[in-house]
Amino acid sequence: MGGVEDDEPASKRMKLSCGGLGGLSNGSSITERLAGSSRDLMARPLQSEGNEEVVGSRGVIKRVEFVRIIAEALYSLGYKKSGAHLEEESGIPLHSSILNLFMQQILDGKWDDSVATLHNIALLDEKIVKSASFLILEQKFFELLDKDRIMDALRTLRTEITTLSIDNRKVRELSSCIVSPSPCVSASPAKKDIMRAKSRSQLLEELQNLLPPPIMIPEKRLEHLVEQALDLQRDACLFHNSLDKEMSLYTDHKCGRDLIPSRTIQILQEHTDEVWFLQFSHNGKYLASSSSDRSAIIWEVEDCGVLLKHKLFGHQKPVSSVSWSPDDHQLLTCGVEEAVRRWDVASGECLHVYEKAGLGLVSCGWFPDGKWIFSGVNDKSICMWKLDGKELECWKGQRTLKISDLEITSDGKQIISTCRETTILLLDREAKVERLIEENQTITSFLLSKDNKFLLVNLLNQEIHLWNIEGEVKLVTKYKGHKRTRFVIRSCFGGLEQAFVASGSEDSQVYIWHRGSGDLIEALPGHSGAVNSVSWNPANPHMLASASDDRTIRIWGLNNLDLKHKGAHSNGTHYCNGGTKTD
Repeated sequence: MGGVEDDEPASKRMKLSCGGLGGLSNGSSITERLAGSSRDLMARPLQSEGNEEVVGSRGVIKRVEFVRIIAEALYSLGYKKSGAHLEEESGIPLHSSILNLFMQQILDGKWDDSVATLHNIALLDEKIVKSASFLILEQKFFELLDKDRIMDALRTLRTEITTLSIDNRKVRELSSCIVSPSPCVSASPAKKDIMRAKSRSQLLEELQNLLPPPIMIPEKRLEHLVEQALDLQRDACLFHNSLDKEMSLYTDHKCGRDLIPSRTIQILQEHTDEVWFLQFSHNGKYLASSSSDRSAIIWEVEDCGVLLKHKLFGHQKPVSSVSWSPDDHQLLTCGVEEAVRRWDVASGECLHVYEKAGLGLVSCGWFPDGKWIFSGVNDKSICMWKLDGKELECWKGQRTLKISDLEITSDGKQIISTCRETTILLLDREAKVERLIEENQTITSFLLSKDNKFLLVNLLNQEIHLWNIEGEVKLVTKYKGHKRTRFVIRSCFGGLEQAFVASGSEDSQVYIWHRGSGDLIEALPGHSGAVNSVSWNPANPHMLASASDDRTIRIWGLNNLDLKHKGAHSNGTHYCNGGTKTD
């Protein structure tokens, strides 16, 4: 922390608080005369008993940095006297005298002096000095223009700014202000900051971001560190699953298992054969299920339970999957190598049937705008239709398998499908670029995360893999423990901020892992047959649904949840406050 010693009397030293710069305008000054230390920032701490170079039990926190960050926080919070006393008592000033001088020169508009001082600040390399000088001289240029000193502004541009030889584009923009001043006044909103003078306090904030942190501590650094610590504690908490769980600085954060849905609160029994698939709507108000009994069901999620809304008939084969429209007003259902049907959620009416002559459809999904649908075809192609059934496009070749999931990113650009038994295709439909996820085991199903960054892949070897597909594809985590030997088992993301992974299993249990760590945190018994599919309510992190070969759907909630009516299931009809809801 070497620097120029300041021999001024303490009462004449200037204390500048970056946290309070926002209210200043051109020509303002922050000068506080304080009775304090005669040391500058580069001075070493005052020698006193027990004064070590580090603090904390682990010996990793440097005392000088720690004290300076606390001082910056005090000034930022408006506690200027407390900040000054901390500097005085510790002998560790927040800023060096030369930096204080530089900051005051900026606020006073002493541009040439500030550029000269900048060159004398230690630890700055040439690139930073040039970039900072450019910002200062740019401000000088604009303020000269504001005063109609056109020739002085031109001289600054030619002899000072241009000679820095950086940011030629910006130099041309500044030149345009000399030729035609009007763009500097009436620039588009996006360029207002570029084409007009900013306040000097704003300039100082920009310089603060440019200078190295040891020279000028980033604003609100202590707040940032505390928020980081809280985020890390939350992410490390295996059971964090509630917005109501407040985090405190007084204690380490820790949640209990009671925040994970692990208790059966309802059993739905309307299907007459194995239930293969289920999915909550985006708004969490509905649940759709499909079955080997060739039907699909729309359920309505109420405060008092999940209630039957519509039974959907019309498929000639078992219904393998469903897909909600972006606005949740419509639902697609797909029969096994058969047709895709589109339904109105409010009325339960079939609005359209999508078919290809001589071929069967194996999957379905919506484009993000809700105007088109797409489907995998058993000839291994992917087709796209308008809602009225007009085929728009078809991607031929090895694009999908006979039994395959299909996903599309929320921007509509990437279609994701299983193109070979061990390979997932990420097809950019605009750039016509293909990327591949290569597994060494057969892929049985996959699911895209809500933020489009991750893909959850179920494999034949009883593992679930989490892939990061943002940029270069990368395997992130593996989840193990569930059983899968014969059937297609599906998993899902869920919970608060999709912090968990849940999966069905052939041992009749529902498995839940912490997404980040991969730790298995729950194995939920209850079903009497293989659990084929699970879905976590996106609007309620405490509600999970599972579909099983035992012909039932189980709704899972919190252990401490008070049921409105005990024995709240009877042949799929949920009793709510003494009444029932049926079609």
